[in-house]
Amino acid sequence: MALGPRHRPDRPLKEDDVRDAEILVGYDGSTDASVALDWAVEEARHSGQPVRLAYVFEWLTVASWVGPGVAPGVWPDDTARRQVDDLVRKAAADAASANPGLRITGEVYDGPPALVLQERSAEAGMLVLGSRGHGGFGGLLAGSTAVSVAAHAHCPVVVVRDGVGSTATDTSNRPVAVGVDGSEPSLVALGFAAERAAQRQLPLRVLHAWTPGPGGAAGVPDERAAVEQALEPWRRTFPELAVTVDLESTSPSAMLIEASRDARLVVVGSRGRGGLAGMLLGSVSQQLIQHANCPVAVVRER
Repeated sequence: MALGPRHRPDRPLKEDDVRDAEILVGYDGSTDASVALDWAVEEARHSGQPVRLAYVFEWLTVASWVGPGVAPGVWPDDTARRQVDDLVRKAAADAASANPGLRITGEVYDGPPALVLQERSAEAGMLVLGSRGHGGFGGLLAGSTAVSVAAHAHCPVVVVRDGVGSTATDTSNRPVAVGVDGSEPSLVALGFAAERAAQRQLPLRVLHAWTPGPGGAAGVPDERAAVEQALEPWRRTFPELAVTVDLESTSPSAMLIEASRDARLVVVGSRGRGGLAGMLLGSVSQQLIQHANCPVAVVRER
């Protein structure tokens, strides 16, 4: 595993041009969306970025429509659209009033939610989603919109689930955990995680799952050395950052899901070394979105 030349701390996510870009929040008035908004506002307190609520207004069928606070009915009229506008405007105004100094706005878009959020992510610094919205099914831990957007977005995507793991008001010293396997996406994820941990003065926990070769445990020093090589530039950039490195002979998803029990945030690349070129979201990322016990950030190079 080697640290690629593109993963220098001065350009960890090729973010120099988007560092001040807004945090986009997928918002539909659901409980999960409100939790996602709270998380995004807390992130903005540390980063100073503006926050934009994005409600995607989708007319599901010609015959009927379901929206927040509106009974199923016929094709939505101007009244339904005004209700959505009012919902988003009030949510943005309430968040801005509770957080003076932050710029928080809201906007309503038309179209399929996943597609619209993917398009808007091209101009965002980060996209924050609840795991399920009004269209979610109770049996699914993460809705199709969250999984689809995490697979196709142009910026880091954070998925936050109501009642799971840390909240926006969590003041514990639980770490930011990140999975590193030497792949390009995982090295980008490492930079994202190091920045978030340093920004919030939290420890950084670096996790590396590996499969023993013929030499068995004799390969551990080499694996650890490779992880330390990837970490070295970040240790220089953030000398105050407390870092721990854990190596286990286990599956990456199992290791990260277990780590999520005691983490404030788990960060992964969109695909790891085991990913297939045709798959935009790796199996580990999908497992975490479905089963993690804290918010999950899926990161890829822009």
